[in-house]
Amino acid sequence: MNAVEIESAISDLAIEPFDRAEFPYAFLAAFGNKDTTLKKLRAGNNNASDLPGAVLLRNNIHISVCDPGTVGEALKALRASPATAKAKAKFILATDGQNLEAEELASGETIACAYADLPNHFGFLLPLAGISTIKEIKDNPIDVRATSRLNKLYVELLNENPDWAKEERRADMNHFMARLVFCFFAEDTDIFNGEGVFTQTIEQMSERDGGNTHEVLEAIFRAMNIKRADRANAEPRLPAWADKKFPYVNGGLFSGSTEVPRFTRMARTYLLHAGGLNWREINPDIFGSMIQAVADDEERGSLGMHYTSVPNILKVLNPLFLDELRAQLEAAGDNKAKLLNLRKRMARIRVFDPACGSGNFLVIAYKQMREIEAEINRRRDEPDLRSEIPLTNFRGIELRDFPAEIARLALIIAEYQCDVLYRGQKEALAEFLPLDAQNWIVCGNALRLDWLSICPPTGTGVKVVADDLFGTPLNQSEIDFANEGGETYICGNPPYKGSNWRTPEQTEDLGQILGPKCDGWKALDYVAGWILKAAEYSARSPCGTAFVTTNSVCQGIQASVLWPLVAELGQEISFAHTSFKWANLASHNAGVSVIVVGLSSSPVKDKFLYEAGASGVASVRRVEQINAYLLNAKNVFVTAAKVPLSFDSLITDGSGALDGGNLILSSDEYRALMTDSGGAAERFVRPYLGSSEFIRGMPRWCLWIEDADASIAAGVAQIAKRIDAVRKFRASAGTRAQTAVSRPHKFAWTNKQRGHQLIIPTVFSERRDYITAGLLDDRHIVSNAASIVQSPKPHVFSIISSTMHIAWVRAVAGRLKTDIRYTSALCYNTFPVPLLTEQNKADLTACAEDILLAREAHFPATIADLYDPENMPDNLRRAHERNDEVLERIYIGRRFKNDTERLEKLFELYTKMTAAAAKAAPATKATRGKKRE
Repeated sequence: MNAVEIESAISDLAIEPFDRAEFPYAFLAAFGNKDTTLKKLRAGNNNASDLPGAVLLRNNIHISVCDPGTVGEALKALRASPATAKAKAKFILATDGQNLEAEELASGETIACAYADLPNHFGFLLPLAGISTIKEIKDNPIDVRATSRLNKLYVELLNENPDWAKEERRADMNHFMARLVFCFFAEDTDIFNGEGVFTQTIEQMSERDGGNTHEVLEAIFRAMNIKRADRANAEPRLPAWADKKFPYVNGGLFSGSTEVPRFTRMARTYLLHAGGLNWREINPDIFGSMIQAVADDEERGSLGMHYTSVPNILKVLNPLFLDELRAQLEAAGDNKAKLLNLRKRMARIRVFDPACGSGNFLVIAYKQMREIEAEINRRRDEPDLRSEIPLTNFRGIELRDFPAEIARLALIIAEYQCDVLYRGQKEALAEFLPLDAQNWIVCGNALRLDWLSICPPTGTGVKVVADDLFGTPLNQSEIDFANEGGETYICGNPPYKGSNWRTPEQTEDLGQILGPKCDGWKALDYVAGWILKAAEYSARSPCGTAFVTTNSVCQGIQASVLWPLVAELGQEISFAHTSFKWANLASHNAGVSVIVVGLSSSPVKDKFLYEAGASGVASVRRVEQINAYLLNAKNVFVTAAKVPLSFDSLITDGSGALDGGNLILSSDEYRALMTDSGGAAERFVRPYLGSSEFIRGMPRWCLWIEDADASIAAGVAQIAKRIDAVRKFRASAGTRAQTAVSRPHKFAWTNKQRGHQLIIPTVFSERRDYITAGLLDDRHIVSNAASIVQSPKPHVFSIISSTMHIAWVRAVAGRLKTDIRYTSALCYNTFPVPLLTEQNKADLTACAEDILLAREAHFPATIADLYDPENMPDNLRRAHERNDEVLERIYIGRRFKNDTERLEKLFELYTKMTAAAAKAAPATKATRGKKRE
């Protein structure tokens, strides 16, 4: 469940008649607990409570339904209950059906409210569903509640008006919803004449069955599209109640058709419930980012998950330009001339989000700048001065029409709220209506549009005509953006979409931008298109850029493909946030790992690297340079190598069967073969491992038949049948298989070792703290779903199993979805190791043995079991930590502080070693294959 669904369930619970016996289970169901869990609680099997009639769900909440007037005493009893502590309850809650109190035990924070008011506090309880509490939601849940109400209304209206659900009418539906959002906000902020006038008018003038609700709304919308002076002559005439109560608004919002979808009784109820909320408290950056999913069929299932917290947005905006504005404000002190210059500068700053969604980055940027401007005005004794920061300097592109419409509406609401906050309600109202008709949020495909036309460097002009809710001026180039000599900052959170997840249209978008410029562009995430477009914009019109993006664009092959192109355009990384989790409002949400990358078109002396700590608080370092891997290191690119840089043991892929499944045996097939052949097949069967089999301990087997034994194997009927099936499969399996048709008894390509071998999984979870290599004897056949290090020295196992190596792999490897993809050319062959003494090798060999012995002590636990980060055995972890201690002292004489320090050392060493290898290459051609350890 997500936050919107939880709020809806809690609201439904609060309006139902209170049922003492049922409440605890209904409450737990509202927070996403499964029916099976509730069934066990009802039966008493899982109820850990030691209090009469109470319900305790372990690791969750202890609930007591008490007698009237005893809520406080019941909460004290829950707090004192030994069962509460023993079951590690996160919350306690007591209610008598009239009042309710709850406490978060870790923080000691409490709520106390009327039972019916519980929905206004649901944000406090979101951790019960595994949702990290976001301060803005916790303190003010109106945005989630509003989204929930509008979603219900939207779905009900589409069900009643199927024509409005069709593609050709969806824009009309979205237009209608945006009008409602404005009306709800306007009626609670005195923009309309009288608080609640819009909702009250609908309630009074419409029939309870909803039959004429559309007519009432049409009349209201018509009124807001007709100037007061023209209403007397309007045809048809406005009803007197509409004329009197509603002002002229327009600005494109109420122009055009005033048609409204038909309402049912339920739709009218949802409309009134939405209007009953306090829209004065709406937070446009939160509300807009959540409501954008309401109008999208594909995204409605993730409703409420789009919210981007203000702290995360400020990770982009602060270092991009806001920190510098605040520093200039601090330096200006009370110097009125300096303050005036800063205010003039801010009036010419344009913020451009070319993937703006519902405008949350733009809204936050606007609100932060208004806060700085208000302080300037206070220091200059001009607190009532009208803002000089125009909304039209906050520009955006959005692919979908509804979020684009909401983006502009969110900015309008933000402007009004800022005016009220900094200038007062009277001044804000005096200047709010009518709305400005100018359009500065463009609806279109950002990767196909000319950004310089949409956000020109100087002067005037939006030259892209876009059909949207607010209407487009006849000549957009006439819009004066007051930006002559100003600054432009590009920012946002563009869509990521890795190569395996892009639509054909998205791949075509990326191909048009990157295809002519480089090979390997298909491996790039979709967001790379925005990075390159921003770099091209900045090359022609210098600006600052900062995007939230997947960490994968600064890893592996993507780093070596994308960032040289950016550098060629004269861009350098000026600041970056290394990988952190970008969570949303879904339950048990792990979040996606993202980075923030800031670009500058002019040299920046002081660059800043922000790194998330264990507590989530970022530390910051001032550095001289930031390379494509977000390290304080030279901008060298790690490229695939055919031979190892440091190891003398070669690495290969495993063996490939290309057999139609006939040479591979499951455990059941293996046992059947042994039985049916009377044991004659045993000499031709070997254990068979790929990455999955090795990590998860799932044994498989394969037929392994040497050429000299082919005739003997063919004499075993059960094997002969499989060999014949392989021959037939390869005969019709394409060119690659043709070369192996003549030897159907063998794998198509073989890399079997004659001695011991080291298996390295080629795909493994990003959660792993170590690369889980394994030593095997030569009986094992390793599939091409894993890599083999041939006849490795034991210290090679130690190095592969180190934190140093996995840090390198995370930086340079590719990804398969979120899993790490280990490739020999990028991960093993490029890894830099200092020159090892014999004593170093002996010490590392001892560490390798300790790791293997620690694993063996937990037989039959699988690698997956042993290396689960949350359940790794202590002796195994100690063995790895000792291994890290020994290896890292070889590098720098001590343990590294963190992965950043490890990688900076590794890149320094890689740069030196590759430079030395390139310099020595002509002289050492004859000994190219000889590598030191």
